[in-house]
Amino acid sequence: MSWTNERVELLKKLWSEGLSASQIAGELGGVTRNAVIGKVHRLGLSGRAKTSSSSAKPRRPRTASPAAGAAPKKPVQQPQMIGATALKVDTSPAPVADIKPELEPMPEMVIPISQRATILTLTERTCKWPIGDPATDDFYFCGRVSDAGVPYCAYHCKIAYQPVADRRRERKTVAQAS
Repeated sequence: MSWTNERVELLKKLWSEGLSASQIAGELGGVTRNAVIGKVHRLGLSGRAKTSSSSAKPRRPRTASPAAGAAPKKPVQQPQMIGATALKVDTSPAPVADIKPELEPMPEMVIPISQRATILTLTERTCKWPIGDPATDDFYFCGRVSDAGVPYCAYHCKIAYQPVADRRRERKTVAQAS
């Protein structure tokens, strides 16, 4: 069913009277509770009147009454703590290790024009390291001989693959800096 003006007015009236979305859906017929909630949201309706059935009744505080003839239980002693110490934030600064990575400087590699490869000349044994901007005409791949099972030559493997220990150390220093 569609939302006609009459159905929208009835929805507004029932909503202001404090009916639930399920009750309004039952009154209107042909719509679901979710459809009513969606329409109320789109109309921007807010604040409903409290119904008599939903008003809170005053509750009696629960008291533990011992069973007839049974001795009252002794309270269990809990360790005494002041505040929420389990979630207390340790404000002392973490020790910062002064680690200097020992990277061997890599000389810039110049690839002769005769060894440069295009996408059409790459094979499984040529280095596939991209050099330059792919959108320009002077883009090429390294093209040097690569080891079996590795896409790059020895030089580009040193750049592409870092030992796991180095990566973890680098990650820790970045996390401590931020």
